[in-house]
Amino acid sequence: MALLFRSKPIPLTTLLSSLTVIFLITRSTADTLDGELSVYDVLQSYDFPVGLLPVGATGYELDISSGKFAAYLNGSCSFNISGYKLKYKSTITGYISKGKLEKLKGVTVKILLIWVDIIEVSRSKDGLDFSVGIASADFPIDNFEEMPQCGCGFECNKKHVRTSIRSNPFVSSS
Repeated sequence: MALLFRSKPIPLTTLLSSLTVIFLITRSTADTLDGELSVYDVLQSYDFPVGLLPVGATGYELDISSGKFAAYLNGSCSFNISGYKLKYKSTITGYISKGKLEKLKGVTVKILLIWVDIIEVSRSKDGLDFSVGIASADFPIDNFEEMPQCGCGFECNKKHVRTSIRSNPFVSSS
């Protein structure tokens, strides 16, 4: 007994929409698997500097249609920047769009004696605004052109110059 199916023609708009979704999903998966784009490349494609994440991110996931993302580090990480202590969990999640990171989870900052979550980062021209909900702070984007390193932040590569002659302002040399 043979079954016969009567098929209706598929509207062109439906076909094009389906192909676009398949292309985007395939492209996103291929980029991640092939290593063509790093998480730092993705940050830059959304107008953010690479220095928002420390050195050594091991991977990421990104749903292009919703902007939902997850970035993975090799472990938790902490360092100081501009008088603030930052902590990154091994997984950072949120939503990304052009110039905006929202509903962030996994990044905290120590303000006085209290640790608070950074929940949003937005870019405005040459600055970045970091929000903890009840307060925010602006920083020049130039501060984040290089990636910080766990433990020492941006200070790892700076050489400390020591003078061979020690001077004491309270002792006279004569």
